[in-house]
Amino acid sequence: MVIEINKDLDKYQESVAMGLTAKQLVYSIISVAVGGGLVFLLYPYIGLTGSAYVAIPVVAPIALGGFYSYNGMSFYEVMRKKIYFMFCNRTLTYVSTEGEAQIREYELEKQNMGKKKKSGFGFSAKSDINTEKEVSIADKQAAFEESKKKMKKMLILSVTAIICFVGIVVAYKMGYLDLIKQYLSNK
Repeated sequence: MVIEINKDLDKYQESVAMGLTAKQLVYSIISVAVGGGLVFLLYPYIGLTGSAYVAIPVVAPIALGGFYSYNGMSFYEVMRKKIYFMFCNRTLTYVSTEGEAQIREYELEKQNMGKKKKSGFGFSAKSDINTEKEVSIADKQAAFEESKKKMKKMLILSVTAIICFVGIVVAYKMGYLDLIKQYLSNK
């Protein structure tokens, strides 16, 4: 008697229908139903192509919920973590455990070492490199915070632009823009 067993048991999937797992089958049915419903509802107003363009961004996350997996996490878990790290992640700051006296003593020692190394035929740039590294870390952190703010603004702006564009297309296809023009010209 021969019983075939998968070599990698972690990746084994029980197929329910057409080679799909139960989760994949359910998400496929939901995405087809939602996409078909959107196309069916929007077809009279914005045509087949326009309704397909509106339906694709709605259906894609639903379909990815059933099929996408990264490091054992589903699509929604991965996106939740990405959004958390994008907007809610706090910056890490260093708080010195030394007192002011030790810090001043260290700064004086660093200045004295810089003066000693500059004497002679040439000067050593070693102390300058240390201060440049300290300054560059602060600059990098400030630049990171600035780029994070810009990214938030761009994301909000792009979502607003897409919503406005879809609204204008729907208003154009339904003839509301002509009504507004006639109303404004009568005033």
